[in-house]
Amino acid sequence: MSRHPEIKWAQRFDKVYITVQLPDSKNAKVDLTPDGVFTFSATAGAEGHLYELTLPLFDKVNVEESKINVGVRGIFCVVQKAESEWWKRLLKAEGKTPHYVKVDWDKWVDEDEDAGGDVDLGGMDFSQFGGDDAVGDDFDDFDDAPDFSNSKPEIQDGNDKEGEQAGKSAVENAPSST
Repeated sequence: MSRHPEIKWAQRFDKVYITVQLPDSKNAKVDLTPDGVFTFSATAGAEGHLYELTLPLFDKVNVEESKINVGVRGIFCVVQKAESEWWKRLLKAEGKTPHYVKVDWDKWVDEDEDAGGDVDLGGMDFSQFGGDDAVGDDFDDFDDAPDFSNSKPEIQDGNDKEGEQAGKSAVENAPSST
């Protein structure tokens, strides 16, 4: 009976990365059809266990533009999509993904981070953000703020020595405006 190797995958707008993690594999055979069927078989381990899998991919692929590299630690495939668009998942079938298929977080890029060309900013003009004037102008329009630049504490009763001393302390300890 054959076993399944661990598969890691990630995608970009125009391609899918598939890594078959099977160190020291022998007689590795990889096939990719235009319909998007990825098949793999190899032997590995001291006993020469057979590893096989067939993955019906989410959509059609461009076989001529795809690349496959069989290495010592595993098999790395760059599968070119037939149509440049984000796939909802790796496999055609809906439902739970097989336990041996995992996301390759080292290669993963979110759809909004991968522009596939120019970044669409939704018509926003970022030239109005930043700079020294952007923040300063907002505070000039703030009319409700009290102006403390030349104010002295009020003393409610001129005969109140304790209040007068407190007022003088506040003025003496206040930061100077110069």
